[in-house]
Amino acid sequence: MTKSYYEFFCPVKVIAGHAALEHIPFELSTLGAKRPMIITDKGVRSNNLLAPIETAFESTDTNIGYIFDDVPPDSSLETVQKAAQFYRENNCDAIIAVGGGSVIDTSKATNILVSEGGNDLLKYSGAHNLPKPLKPFFVIPTTSGTGSEVTMVAVVSDPVKNVKLAFASYYLMPHAAILDPRMTQTLPPHLTAMTAIDALTHAIEAYSCMAANPISDAYATAAIQKISKNLFNVLDNPSDAEGRLELAQASTMAGIAFSNSMVGLVHSLGHALGAVAHLPHGLCMNLFLPYVLEYNKDVNGDKIAELLLHLSGADVYAQTPAHLRAEKTISGILAMRDRLYALTKLPRNLRETAKVSEAQLDEVAEKALNDGSIIYNPKEANLEELKTILKKAW
Repeated sequence: MTKSYYEFFCPVKVIAGHAALEHIPFELSTLGAKRPMIITDKGVRSNNLLAPIETAFESTDTNIGYIFDDVPPDSSLETVQKAAQFYRENNCDAIIAVGGGSVIDTSKATNILVSEGGNDLLKYSGAHNLPKPLKPFFVIPTTSGTGSEVTMVAVVSDPVKNVKLAFASYYLMPHAAILDPRMTQTLPPHLTAMTAIDALTHAIEAYSCMAANPISDAYATAAIQKISKNLFNVLDNPSDAEGRLELAQASTMAGIAFSNSMVGLVHSLGHALGAVAHLPHGLCMNLFLPYVLEYNKDVNGDKIAELLLHLSGADVYAQTPAHLRAEKTISGILAMRDRLYALTKLPRNLRETAKVSEAQLDEVAEKALNDGSIIYNPKEANLEELKTILKKAW
């Protein structure tokens, strides 16, 4: 069925391949930028991931104005204000984010302050509160999971009020996403697994939620195929540049898909658990994905059945009777999680995280009920139903 009306938007230039980093100075110059500030974290810097980027600038008249490497795993307002101050003091004119989700979100929020002036980030929070385009902004992801390099969303925590501030605006989208396999080659196995599951969840929810459309479906299904074909090869051979590039592209494609079709209940529960137990986002996705698909199956079993082709390939799909395909999709995801647990100890249930108590589950359910993603889930869920899913994931 063709949707009667939908919109699809992705203005981000994707620069991908084995020498993608070398193109950055030229791309910046096309936007009139000469002194970019790099925003990153200590881990990226100590793993020497900035070296090839710095080398790319050596023979050009573009200089790196400042390297800010003080981004914590959970980015905060204070970090953003600090980064903006260094940007101004060093007369920078563009931002390059080099890192995972937290670094990219920090960079997006920093770009608001340096473009709009002042230090008050709060007045821009919420949806579409930015009046005009921001400074040139490039993203070089060092994980293949968040898809933040192509989305218009940023989340920054306010530790004083103990809340997460969300920002959404088309102006937050980077001018370019640079995907280079050198940037994810040193990613350890558990992070490779966790971020790939994050991307897989983005793609599966984008494909199966209420706002899916034909163009986002094309990106989502391609992402699912790339992850299922390459994840275990990369875990067996971490320096496989081809496989790393495939996972990076899958993450970006899943990002494009879900920013045009939204996500559903896996994310509602994941956001809630992240807030209550401070667990990494990708891990939360891994805990809930099969149980939410199981919950949704009686409403959109046909979509879940279609996923089998992209997850397990044509042979498995053809050999599985039509009425069993949705179930086979879910059992395939459960088997994938077992294999990841054996290889990387990525927890499959709440108990295995050793960070959550059963007493916290009610709070997680209540927070999930108020999460924005829940409205795009194909099947409605009340508090009791959420608690049932959480018990299954226990």
